[in-house]
Amino acid sequence: SKFVNDKWMIKNGYLNDVQEHKPWWWNIKVQKLNISAPLILLPEVSCQKAIEILQEKGYDQAPVVAESGLILGMVTLSNTLTSVLAGNVEFSDPVTKVIYDQFSKIGLEDSLGKLSCILENDHFAIVVHEQMQFDANGSSFMKQMVFGVVTAMDLLTFVSRNDKK
Repeated sequence: SKFVNDKWMIKNGYLNDVQEHKPWWWNIKVQKLNISAPLILLPEVSCQKAIEILQEKGYDQAPVVAESGLILGMVTLSNTLTSVLAGNVEFSDPVTKVIYDQFSKIGLEDSLGKLSCILENDHFAIVVHEQMQFDANGSSFMKQMVFGVVTAMDLLTFVSRNDKK
């Protein structure tokens, strides 16, 4: 069933896009959004420290990324607070106990149309950028770097500030 759903196909990269009457912003690249550098938490950060950091820095959410660069998920202030207050986790537990590990990624070269399809179902998308890295032997490998986190509000702000009508 999801394979005949055009929005699912677009979100997962199987279709470019099928919307006949696209808005003016549909094919603009994600890199045109004013994305600020994300606050990133390492997996060993405690829930208490995560709450303190998010509140102090004024963030609602932050990606949790291993030292290797692997994106483990997303932690939100509300989910962390709710989990601690409900007794499901302790303040001292690592933030990995409260992360959302189901999340969508989007690249800087992807379209705002694709982002729009993702944001119809998800509260956010993690903006990633592929970067070639070399090890000591000269072997190359691609590494995904977190470039930012984008929400429907970011897309709406861009569209309203740049409306062509």
